Amino acid sequence: MVSGADFYDDENIFNTYANSRKRDNSPNETLELPIIRELVGDVNGKRVLDIGCGDGLYGTTLLEAGATQYTGIEPAQRMFKLAQKNLFSHNNADVHHRSAEQWAYIPDDFDLVISRLALHYVGEIASVFNGIYQTLSVGGKFVFSVEHPVITSCNRSLEQTGGLRQDWIVDDYFITGLRHVKWMGGEVIKYHRTIADYYALLQQVGFHIQALRESAPERQNFAENDGELFRRRQRIPLFLLFSAVKPN
Repeated sequence: MVSGADFYDDENIFNTYANSRKRDNSPNETLELPIIRELVGDVNGKRVLDIGCGDGLYGTTLLEAGATQYTGIEPAQRMFKLAQKNLFSHNNADVHHRSAEQWAYIPDDFDLVISRLALHYVGEIASVFNGIYQTLSVGGKFVFSVEHPVITSCNRSLEQTGGLRQDWIVDDYFITGLRHVKWMGGEVIKYHRTIADYYALLQQVGFHIQALRESAPERQNFAENDGELFRRRQRIPLFLLFSAVKPN
């Protein structure tokens, strides 16, 4: 069983993941990204830290939208190198081969911290939330997405033998912590937390929570011929998203 970083450094898994993200109707494109855009809002003049930046392509989007500085941190070596390549032409961007736990959170260093589908790989999330709060300027925003707790608590002992999954068995929902997950042809360590856990941790650090979203699908984000897929996405929430602000 491997960590998230080691998992994505496996060549086969990396290629499988990269191909899945290229699909226009992937859950990331149709469910998660539209809400991220809404919660992030205007980035003009903002200094941005992206935790678990992956391939760095969202960084190019933020810079083109007016962000003055983009810093990405990524623990998976293959992802890190790809992010370096994708951001090479941007003078106001830098990428570091670091995990969320390893990063030095310098006070008042960023106006916006984002993290897209990375924090469910982090064990010591309370200390990471503290670091994020510290590194944000007053009034700064923290926007993140994680796998929905219904997904991280899904009992996958009965793996699919073919076709699309038709049932999601939620089990041990209130027993939080490390979970061993079979995914994309491999096995990886993820961390299950309830919605209340995320909410309480943000409050304990001092954040004011602006929004909590559960990736409800919107029909306009799906192609006209993807009606069946849209109906499938209405069955279960895949992602949990928060927007929180460091108050004045």
